[in-house]
Amino acid sequence: MKSGDNSLAGDLEAPLITATDPVVERVTEDCNSVIRSIFTLRNFYIILGPLLCAAVCLWVSHGDGNTGKTSRNMLGILAWIFAWWLTEAVPVPITSLAPLFLFPLFGISDADTVAHSYFDDVITLVIGSFILALAVEHYNIHRRLALKITLLFCGDPLNQQILLLGICGTTAFVSMWMHNVAAAMMMVPVATGILQRLPSGPEKPAAVSNFCKAVVLGVIYSAAIGGMCTLTGTGVNLILVGMWKTYFPDHNTFAFSTWLFFALPLCIFLFVSLWAILCLVYCRNGSGPTLSKYLDKAHLKKELDTLGPISFEEKTILGLFIIQILLWMTRNITESIPGWGALFNGRAGDGTVSVVIATLLFIIPTKKQPGEKIMDWNKCKKLHWNIILLLGAGFAIADGVRTSGLASILSKALDFLEAAPYWAIAPAIGLVSGTITEFTSNNATATLLIPLLIQLAVPMQVHPAILVIPATIGAQFAFILPTGTPSNVIGFTTGHLEIKDMILVGSLLKIVGLIFLSLLMPTLGAYVFVGR
Repeated sequence: MKSGDNSLAGDLEAPLITATDPVVERVTEDCNSVIRSIFTLRNFYIILGPLLCAAVCLWVSHGDGNTGKTSRNMLGILAWIFAWWLTEAVPVPITSLAPLFLFPLFGISDADTVAHSYFDDVITLVIGSFILALAVEHYNIHRRLALKITLLFCGDPLNQQILLLGICGTTAFVSMWMHNVAAAMMMVPVATGILQRLPSGPEKPAAVSNFCKAVVLGVIYSAAIGGMCTLTGTGVNLILVGMWKTYFPDHNTFAFSTWLFFALPLCIFLFVSLWAILCLVYCRNGSGPTLSKYLDKAHLKKELDTLGPISFEEKTILGLFIIQILLWMTRNITESIPGWGALFNGRAGDGTVSVVIATLLFIIPTKKQPGEKIMDWNKCKKLHWNIILLLGAGFAIADGVRTSGLASILSKALDFLEAAPYWAIAPAIGLVSGTITEFTSNNATATLLIPLLIQLAVPMQVHPAILVIPATIGAQFAFILPTGTPSNVIGFTTGHLEIKDMILVGSLLKIVGLIFLSLLMPTLGAYVFVGR
């Protein structure tokens, strides 16, 4: 009995759960996992937006009256949205929807008003253009065009500088008529497909390495330059048009043909400068024989032959593409020659044309299968809704900044421009915009600066276009850093570039662009947008 008592006492003194119990270990591991999943950098960025908004609303003085309170709330919303945009704590398209619930909750505007910003004529213009771009991509029209022009410029024997001109020129032309990011996404694979014929690895000749760098840099920068040339080529130009309609609904200053008349000389000069810089840095004379071993017309022609003869569908898309361009350019011509838009009393916009052309793609049958149309909705699954929502958010923010009175308050930070001479306005604004855009998206830069500059035009007693156009163009000079634009990221991920390559070529191109913009804006820009 005594030994049994000792055994019982020992059992009572033993711990019910040992430190090495698997249940304890599993519970501890689960708790640690939960804690690690909560305290992450991404979650910190998520709460950073609301925290910044709360800090602004609690501690920033809003002055007297309801207007001051509304402008303070709008500043808090900007801090929230831009924190999420910059950190990408929440996906950019979802962050772009934030004004839909933040504006009504903070008293900026009602739900219907803010929702209108996400679907106006500019947004329909983008949607129609994207659908046409998807048709071009689906039927490999861009690839056929690139190969044909490359064959044209290839030469025999090979002249690498002329070949580079052909590749970059094709990219710039394609980017004029579709979004520059979409153009870069289509043309970078075409360019790298050509470069795949060249030797790779650490032992490849320096001439080959330099030519690869020149081609990739040329494609991504040409896409940006081509996009500047037309209103549909980049989201920044569309943001300008949308915000201008918000502030000046009765003044159609930025028609498609008007913008092209101003921007085409700028883009041609930038394109030639880019080609010259790339030739001087990477494509000096004497490298042609090295590249000729791997690139000749026979290889390119063989790849073109694999695409087969041009099909009925491709011809139809190209025909609609040309019709769309002509309708855009002739809707409003001059004050004395009103264009076809006058037939509808000005009610038709560029978005009207874009949607009509896109609709025809879903109506015209193909010659492949009975009942099949050139486009169907399954082919539109790659539609760039992220860009569409981002544009809508930009328009909503611009309207909120204006109606809340925040624009008049923040524009005081740019009061130094009031003392600047007329000729110095464009370079000063272009430099400010071009610097900001290296560290945030060009769309965000334009969204931030354009409303402030429109407000600043009143005390400066200058036409608002003189201020907002340099800001719009400067926001697209994101040439230096790989993260500056999605196009830069696409080019950098090819593996042919180093950061120093982008810094060198991008800095030179930005300086040249700012100088020419400074000369063009007070002359041709003033004539086109103010003096005519």
